[in-house]
Amino acid sequence: MREEDLRDAAQPGAGEVTATVIIRAPAKQVYEAFTAWRRQGEWIPFTTVRVISGDGGEGSVIEAVTALGPAVLRDEFRVARLDPPYEVRVIHQGRLLRGPGVLRCTPMGQDRTQVVWHEWFHLPGGAAGRVAWPVLWPGSKFSLTQALKRFARLVEAGRLP
Repeated sequence: MREEDLRDAAQPGAGEVTATVIIRAPAKQVYEAFTAWRRQGEWIPFTTVRVISGDGGEGSVIEAVTALGPAVLRDEFRVARLDPPYEVRVIHQGRLLRGPGVLRCTPMGQDRTQVVWHEWFHLPGGAAGRVAWPVLWPGSKFSLTQALKRFARLVEAGRLP
């Protein structure tokens, strides 16, 4: 990807989604589970994740492919910043999914962590995309929240990382 395209993708878009959960586990464990990229398919439904380039650290490119029947959504993102065990920043750089995302882990004592997952997507389709967003947003928020709850259950059960 050209540097100019990456800078454009890194700018927040008009589509914004946030999910929050409190996990009964230390922040270090939560952070390590989230950055186990290849295992994200265990908690994001219908999704397969692989590292395309790099070692999973900063600058790595990750691909998440979600397939439901004939519908396939490919999400390619770059790991922009890692600040263990507190923050992960990514830039979605695909044709359809573009924009920055951040996951923040806030310790709440020794064995509890608040996780906030926030995405700012560029909306495709110009004005039509902006008009459609209020209709799509509830489904996006619901999906992100459900995935994060599933993630929390797997971390709490010791099945992740």
